[in-house]
Amino acid sequence: MARRMIATLLTASVLVTACTPSPATRTQQTSVPPSKPAPVGLDVVTVTGGLEHGWDIGFLPDDQLLVTERRGRLRLLSSADEGAEMTTVRADFSDVYDVGEGGLMGIAIHPDFAETREFTTCQTHEEDGEPKDVRLVTWRLSEDGTRARKVKPLVTGLPINPSGRHSGCRPVVTKDGALLVGTGDSADPVVPQDKTSLGGKVLRVDPETGKGLDNNPFADSDNANTRRIITYGHRNIQGIAVQPGTDRIYVSEHGPDVDDEVNLIEFGRNYGWDPSQGGTVDSYDESVPMTDRERFPNAMRPAWTTGDMTEALCGATFLSGEQWGALDGTLAVVALKGAKLILLTIGKEGNAIGRTDPPELDDEYGRLRAARTGPDGALYITTTNGDDDKLLRVTPRT
Repeated sequence: MARRMIATLLTASVLVTACTPSPATRTQQTSVPPSKPAPVGLDVVTVTGGLEHGWDIGFLPDDQLLVTERRGRLRLLSSADEGAEMTTVRADFSDVYDVGEGGLMGIAIHPDFAETREFTTCQTHEEDGEPKDVRLVTWRLSEDGTRARKVKPLVTGLPINPSGRHSGCRPVVTKDGALLVGTGDSADPVVPQDKTSLGGKVLRVDPETGKGLDNNPFADSDNANTRRIITYGHRNIQGIAVQPGTDRIYVSEHGPDVDDEVNLIEFGRNYGWDPSQGGTVDSYDESVPMTDRERFPNAMRPAWTTGDMTEALCGATFLSGEQWGALDGTLAVVALKGAKLILLTIGKEGNAIGRTDPPELDDEYGRLRAARTGPDGALYITTTNGDDDKLLRVTPRT
């Protein structure tokens, strides 16, 4: 209990620090402000309530869903229909370090789940009551869906902050079977630019072995962590999405008090976050630009930014299918602080050229955490208010 109280105080302390005003010159990219209402109205249905900080959603081949809850609990939903039956999957999450922004987080269903019943979670890990790391863990779900058995730690050693701050951690499986993972920098000043650390990065690994793939940009490195990395210089990635038709990878991440970013991922690139100021300061200096092109002239510019404020961007996914009409191909990003859904139109060059905030999800359900596109083409969103949180299904109004 004492440890939890200390971690809570640490979390409060860093949040106050993160909100300290900083120079307006830090904003380097013109954001796309909200424009006219979305050309398609939305219908929002509550699939289920009764969740507690639902973090992520995994779709199973038999139309069932798995939902992770931050406290260290896994739920199985019988379907994506309104009023679906929800049961708790029995699994040993006793080592989950559920403090602050950490806990049981992202989930990725393995492509061969129908044969193996395997899936992987991101979770903060403790040993002997003390925070150890953030890790990826592979599980096997029983045939009846009532139990999950831990198969193995897939990737370990992602940095962790005792307060749980900047834990990341969002995974997605690509068409070629790679496991992509967006991670947080654990509020450690040297981590984002350190290519031997897995924090503040996008990782690309084999979902069976956890090793970096042979065509990763640093595959020739002597360091196993470096071989897993495809991009670095990130702050706290909370969403990751692959664009249908192009296979472009986008991530959404938290800025300090300005410049939440949506970034288009290019292998090997630096995204310019360096709170250590090139190793000249020991503290986590959040007055630096989110994308510091003065220090790193070749840093990748964001595809979109919130500009001189933050929304606390979280889950991200692409809307896809003819049923979405004019919204087909839109990047959907949900927000925690902003408590809204943001729809970004992505241009041919990969940058955002338009934005709408649908009124149906603008502060109507509170803080929004996960955004995933289901096999049926609908958008699925979890709320994260801490009390009777919901899984929502969003479809175009007919």
